[in-house]
Amino acid sequence: MSLKHVIVVGGGLAGLTTALHLSRFGIRVTLIEKNSYPRHKVCGEYLSNEVLPYLRSLGFDPFDFGAKKIERFELSSVKGKAVSVKLPLGGFSLSRYTLDQAMLNQAIAQGVSFVNDAVLDIKFTNDRFQVILKETGKLEGTFVIGSFGKRSNLDQKLKRDFLNSKAPYLAVKEHYSVDYPENLVGLYHFYGGYCGISKIENDLVNICYIAQYDEFKKYKNINDFKDKVLCKNKALEVIFKEATSTFEKPLSISQISFASKPVVEDHILMCGDSAGMIHPLCGNGMSMAIQGAKMSSELIIQYFNEEISRIEVEEMYRKKWNKAFGLRIATGRLLAGLFTMKSMALYVMNSGKNFPGLVRRIISMTHGKLIESI
Repeated sequence: MSLKHVIVVGGGLAGLTTALHLSRFGIRVTLIEKNSYPRHKVCGEYLSNEVLPYLRSLGFDPFDFGAKKIERFELSSVKGKAVSVKLPLGGFSLSRYTLDQAMLNQAIAQGVSFVNDAVLDIKFTNDRFQVILKETGKLEGTFVIGSFGKRSNLDQKLKRDFLNSKAPYLAVKEHYSVDYPENLVGLYHFYGGYCGISKIENDLVNICYIAQYDEFKKYKNINDFKDKVLCKNKALEVIFKEATSTFEKPLSISQISFASKPVVEDHILMCGDSAGMIHPLCGNGMSMAIQGAKMSSELIIQYFNEEISRIEVEEMYRKKWNKAFGLRIATGRLLAGLFTMKSMALYVMNSGKNFPGLVRRIISMTHGKLIESI
């Protein structure tokens, strides 16, 4: 068994990016994902351009797969008021169905071993990891990257503290056939939540919203909630009236928590949503997952080059992650709190309409600068 073996648990954006990065430096990588590809995921499907040069340096260009160029952001209130601003860096939009499969294909082409299996347990002894899989048996590696998402059975195995926090949100996503500006990402407020919309490949539109679960429970089902709550926003009402879903049924997830999480747990380097989540209204979680993968990958490479120790890897990863994302996540929590209070949400929306500079300032606090290529 090679000493330079990294096991990545979870094949979302963070896991796939880690696999692409490390394999380009000759490091043996095993990527484990319990679900099959391609697959839809509840996700806003918008990424800031801050990660685009880095992705291209990994040999992956999302525009080769139909990504749409996003240049503007629009914020719409329940009362019909809207403010539109130019995104400082811009971004792009591509479905997770296409993006994840394309990144996996490239990773496999670069020599990454892909295992379609569920991880039952992860153990660290004698400076080595053992990963126990349901069907495949046991794997051993030098590092484990935990990129298994928002909430997992592995979180329970690790007894992670965030599981004791409230998880009061539900999110719903569908793809639609409907006319929508190709260069725009829109955020539409409704009482108790907000809805993100952007054009993706194949002339489809991704519509994804997050709501307080206690509010959602007051209605019969997803369609009833959409008709009686989301469509009180007149702009959303117009869009849904003209839209035809391409899904057999809406995709949804519940028990969403934005509580703080340790980014290193039992020597596992957590990445993506496993490390922490920014509220979707800030529209930048996918970019954060990619950047976190870059941070952990670079430190692991330094370790294998005998430049730093495992303890230094873990300490430096904590510091880098918190420096890069601490303010963003705090801003996201603050904004989410304001948007769930009816009167305060209206005040924020009116302020945004009267002062577009405030909206640009919020964008700058939830987005970063262009990150370096490899």
